[in-house]
Amino acid sequence: MNTIEQKLIELPDVPGIYLFYNKEKELVYVGKATSLKSRVRSYWSPRKTLRPIEQMMHEVVNLAWIETDSALEAAILESVYIKKHFPKYNVDGKDDKSWNYILITKEAYPRVVTMREHEMILLPKKRAKEVVKRRSTKARVLSHQDIAYEFGPYPGLNTPEALKILRRIFHFSNCTPGQGRPCLYRQMGQCFGVCTGEITKVEYRDKVIKPLVMFLRGEKKRLVSNLEKIMMAAAKREDFEEAARLREQLKALYRIHDIALLNKSFVSDEVETKDGVTRIEGYDISNLGSTGIVGSMVVFTNGVPDKAQYRKFAMQTVTGQSDVDSLEEMLRRRLKHTEWKFPDVMLIDGGRPQVNKVTALFQELGITIPFVGIAKGPERKRNDFTFPHNIKAEGNEHMREFVKYVNEHQELLIRVRDEAHRFAISYQRVKRGMRK
Repeated sequence: MNTIEQKLIELPDVPGIYLFYNKEKELVYVGKATSLKSRVRSYWSPRKTLRPIEQMMHEVVNLAWIETDSALEAAILESVYIKKHFPKYNVDGKDDKSWNYILITKEAYPRVVTMREHEMILLPKKRAKEVVKRRSTKARVLSHQDIAYEFGPYPGLNTPEALKILRRIFHFSNCTPGQGRPCLYRQMGQCFGVCTGEITKVEYRDKVIKPLVMFLRGEKKRLVSNLEKIMMAAAKREDFEEAARLREQLKALYRIHDIALLNKSFVSDEVETKDGVTRIEGYDISNLGSTGIVGSMVVFTNGVPDKAQYRKFAMQTVTGQSDVDSLEEMLRRRLKHTEWKFPDVMLIDGGRPQVNKVTALFQELGITIPFVGIAKGPERKRNDFTFPHNIKAEGNEHMREFVKYVNEHQELLIRVRDEAHRFAISYQRVKRGMRK
């Protein structure tokens, strides 16, 4: 048994990061997982997806992993390794729009803000001052001189959700110092009273910023050790209120509840599911006779509509009333957008004619994305699933597994189809209104 085979057996079913090395012992890729066991084994599974790293797996000759206590910590540790080692398959394949950062300002009471890489417009300090004065996590323009700490990149991480989790643990504040009235977070017990003047600048940095920075650097063990020492010292001097606060903070660090982070967007291209399907695209055509033909593309990520990824298509080349030809045009145009993440599954509204057309198109373009059609049936009272003719070909294990997936997820796929239909109709109505 070779080294990788043995390690695949030893992988634990816990969150963490995994590290892929080439024959020169270079770290070529680092990823995060909610389950190291499921995630890493999927790379050596016969069933492949369109993850970019899978095209380079022939270079991987060794692997390692680091366990964490939560998915959030895995995301933080992944960013530490990316910034330190610049693994080529993380850097070469990155999408700037999805690389998120957490920034801490240099103000007397530092703010914690989130930004995406393409939003990090860095202005001269003079012009940026007015923006920095806005005490909001939504500030989008800062200068280098105003940033004390920069953490990231966090590929695909839902940083607003991450900040909610971090605020509950570290109680950082974005309110206006000394404003007099308690802010919402003060009322919720998640602000030490920056707004009401109950905490000094020095205390704020010691109690809030320093521990938060340590955590975001991936130094949780050292942070826990420090907090335990401070807690014991507080108890020794009979400051029981502070000791109790630290005890609760330590409990929160040990029990990070990041289910909201995982459900919404742990990372769009890294989320774990037992069947390996995270992104489904659904397509529908809507027309009013031979004119005004439109198409819709909807996206479900982890079973939830991802409306920011929806796309509309007005037909450009089809003459006459042909849903089949319109579907072909729409898919040709969609597949040219390689900057859009390819789906794990495609769903089309239609039966055998549509499925045959897509089969021919995919063969022409060399596309291997699994897809299925859904038609309402002869009396439009049921949902008929239509597969490509070759899907049950002897020895085609991958396609047989896809049939199994469809059978087990019919309700979800019907929802995708219905949403594609709704979106197409809404676009058709908009266009019809524009022509009036």
